[in-house]
Amino acid sequence: MRRSRIAAFVSSLLLAGGIALAGAGTAQAAAATGYVALGDSYSSGVGSGSYIDSSGDCDRSTKAYPYLWNAAHSPSSFTFVACSGARTDEVLANQLGGLSSSTGLVSITIGGNDAGFADVMTTCVLQSESDCISRINTAKAYVASTLPGKLDGVYNAISAKAPNAHVVVIGYPRFYELSTTCVGLSDTKRAAINGASDSLNTTVAQRAAAHGFTFGDVRTTFTGHEICSGSSWLHSLNWLDIGISYHPTATGQSSGYLPVLTNAA
Repeated sequence: MRRSRIAAFVSSLLLAGGIALAGAGTAQAAAATGYVALGDSYSSGVGSGSYIDSSGDCDRSTKAYPYLWNAAHSPSSFTFVACSGARTDEVLANQLGGLSSSTGLVSITIGGNDAGFADVMTTCVLQSESDCISRINTAKAYVASTLPGKLDGVYNAISAKAPNAHVVVIGYPRFYELSTTCVGLSDTKRAAINGASDSLNTTVAQRAAAHGFTFGDVRTTFTGHEICSGSSWLHSLNWLDIGISYHPTATGQSSGYLPVLTNAA
């Protein structure tokens, strides 16, 4: 009897301890509800207008998907530091200060600028078909060989600074619908640009999965809304405001990017 009572007493202590530990873990998880939005112009909202004055050249918009998600879900805190033109090195140097153990959600688009997106589009718009294809092949080689290590550096830093966060890495749309007649770039150029976007998304998705992050694929939501579709959620070449070219419109942010984050968050 005495041994039974001791065993029962020890069991009750272990059970109580387990409940206490579980409670502590639950409390910690509940506290990790802040949202931090990192990344480049596709996250800052370039092309959607309504830019926040204090964001300066980063062009953060109240119509960008991170701002819209925050308004809809009211996280305990919201840190919006995505910046136009950002590369992986800029994310590491300038965007991680808001991450902490209380961060419950992180979103990021990154990699397009590292791969030379702007130069690819400039080459394909202004130069020959062969020059365009050559520049795209250079970008794809970078994406295959160098970008994975760059992404790993960013993803490792996010995990270290925000160990309780669910991280959603969001990709990039294909830019052109190919099944229609469209003034501007040749079919060959448009197809090659779409192929480059696919290569970039593949690499980003693979590295995100390797870190246990969720990849959000916006190619699905943008299907039927690419440039040349007649219902485009992307700006085509804009000579009056060159910086918004090939970026999502406000509708592209709200209907192309926001649903992907909402489903993945």
